[in-house]
Amino acid sequence: MSRQTLLTQQHALQCLGTALGFVLLRSIATTHRLPPQADEASLYVHWPYCLKRCSYCNFNKYIPRNQNHAVMTACLQRETQTLLQLSQVSRISSVFFGGGTPSLAQPSTIAAVLETVSKHAHLSDEAEVTLEVNPTPAGKASLKDFTLAGVNRFSVGIQSLNDDHLRTLGRDHDSQHALWTVSEARTLCPGRVSVDVMFALPGQSVKSWESELEKLLPVCDDHVSLYQLTLERGTQLFKQVDSGELSVPGDDVTAVMYNSARGVLEKAGFRQYEVSNFAKNNAVSEHNIGYWKGRQYIGVGPGAHGRFVLRAVGGVQREARTQTLEPDVWIREVQRHGHGTRRRIQLDHHGLLEEVLVMGLRMNEGITQQHWKLFSPEDDLQQIFGMSEKVQEFQAGGLLKLNNRGLRCSWEGLALLDSILPTMLLELEMFFKKQYTSRKTDIQRDR
Repeated sequence: MSRQTLLTQQHALQCLGTALGFVLLRSIATTHRLPPQADEASLYVHWPYCLKRCSYCNFNKYIPRNQNHAVMTACLQRETQTLLQLSQVSRISSVFFGGGTPSLAQPSTIAAVLETVSKHAHLSDEAEVTLEVNPTPAGKASLKDFTLAGVNRFSVGIQSLNDDHLRTLGRDHDSQHALWTVSEARTLCPGRVSVDVMFALPGQSVKSWESELEKLLPVCDDHVSLYQLTLERGTQLFKQVDSGELSVPGDDVTAVMYNSARGVLEKAGFRQYEVSNFAKNNAVSEHNIGYWKGRQYIGVGPGAHGRFVLRAVGGVQREARTQTLEPDVWIREVQRHGHGTRRRIQLDHHGLLEEVLVMGLRMNEGITQQHWKLFSPEDDLQQIFGMSEKVQEFQAGGLLKLNNRGLRCSWEGLALLDSILPTMLLELEMFFKKQYTSRKTDIQRDR
């Protein structure tokens, strides 16, 4: 799966804190215990290079003037080693090579990183190892070599099977390239191929979108990720829409497109298990489930994000870490320090629960009481949200379900998650404020 959803949610957490006037109460006492599953993590490896920049893309990617694969490989290995040693995890549950266009990396680079992982932590032979693939002839030619290097799952960025839409998006492939790549990937990794598809594109109608899905389903494998086009300021596509040169579907039409796609996929046997992700034959992305369930992950490579405990230096709380964005600068920092971490933020109890809430509500199953208690043994979901009038309104409107089993969005609620989350985060904040006020009063009374 593309990193788009994860990065959007992380950015939303930061923005919501400012927009809602959050004051994160770092003074609330938190017990010094390790978060759950601190001895294992997933690994994300970012390959920052692309052949060209797509018209809609504002991701951390670069068009290399000259590229030294040996240096890049050595730095990815060294940073992987450093961060694994800092985390002291004994097991890596999954590995995801994203980008950028990681299928432009040499298969030997993939093999070298996996070898480094295996030297410092247990990586099972059955562990999911995903490679994002751009369906260009350059990417397709080496798919078999990538499987020999250790990849056992492909995520293919089709984006569209309409050649006009692909040209508008600035993609460097056409629909035939996409179909060939998916076919080759399915031959190599049957049942373990995902396709990324975008909707709400310029000039797209509900009817043409449904027609495109019907064309896609017979050739795709057991996993589909749907992404609504987001117009990012500063991109070529944003400028074209802003100037009136192109137009995109309105919010009402976009909502119909999303729900229509959910229906089409369900009829084809795909179960929606997350806002943007659908699988049949239980072919879910184990790596991305780790994000949504609040598990640790280590981010390696330029601009990569991570969330893990630095156990090697006595850490007991997770850190949110971001690596240096620009590849040349990142390379120099790794060569000098062993890693290119540029930003570190320690997540307290409240900050961790914010992430568990935001990511967990993306899943069809939501957040079970049992899962929440892994992170918050003292305060359960009913205590935090049960008395909220706003949450009760969401329940009465059929958007949210809160009961003894846990907290989750309904089918209708998942489509409106972005409008539900600010309220849920505010309710979590208010709960902590009340706790802080109550404890402060108790301390003053004891004096």
